[in-house]
Amino acid sequence: MRIEHADYSYEDNEASCTHEYLLPALLGMVGEISRGKSLRIVDLGCGNGYVSSKLAGQGHSVVGVDVSRKGIEIARESFPEVAYILSSIYDDVLVGEIGGKVDCVVALEVVEHLFYPKKLFEQSYRLLSNGGSLVVSTPYHGYLKNLAISLTNGWDRHFGVDWDGGHIKFFSQKTLGLMAINAGFKKLRFTFAGRLPGFWKSMMLVAEKQE
Repeated sequence: MRIEHADYSYEDNEASCTHEYLLPALLGMVGEISRGKSLRIVDLGCGNGYVSSKLAGQGHSVVGVDVSRKGIEIARESFPEVAYILSSIYDDVLVGEIGGKVDCVVALEVVEHLFYPKKLFEQSYRLLSNGGSLVVSTPYHGYLKNLAISLTNGWDRHFGVDWDGGHIKFFSQKTLGLMAINAGFKKLRFTFAGRLPGFWKSMMLVAEKQE
């Protein structure tokens, strides 16, 4: 199953274009979850390690996971304060590779790339301790934004087919939340980032594991 991300290219350790608006929202969310305590965090789909390093900079113990060999190589060289694992969210042994349960799982702009997105939620549920939190972001889709894309004849561009490793799943607030609920998560809440209300670039879901 790794073929879908095996060729996703990372060339450097710099922030991506999404980090400008996602990182402040993420750090705010993790700050609310931690309440000043150091958390054990897994960053699923960590890429080049940039976000993992920022979380570690807040005093958390972070493990970054990605299926991209090049991404993990860059991350290990650039951000040695974080532990990195070359693995996939589809691997059932991931909990063992990480070394037990964690307090928080982060997955920024990952779920829309997956053929089987429910596996991200199921794997995150297994990774989390009871009371732990999942923070997952994905591009926002809603009525006003979808209408604007339609009126500007922008769907061919939006659903571009020439991006290898690009977006293959598209979520609304309802469908993303339902996938979390079906995996067992509770106490869902959303925040939004980028652009104007109703036309946001991304939405961020925080969901708790409560057994």
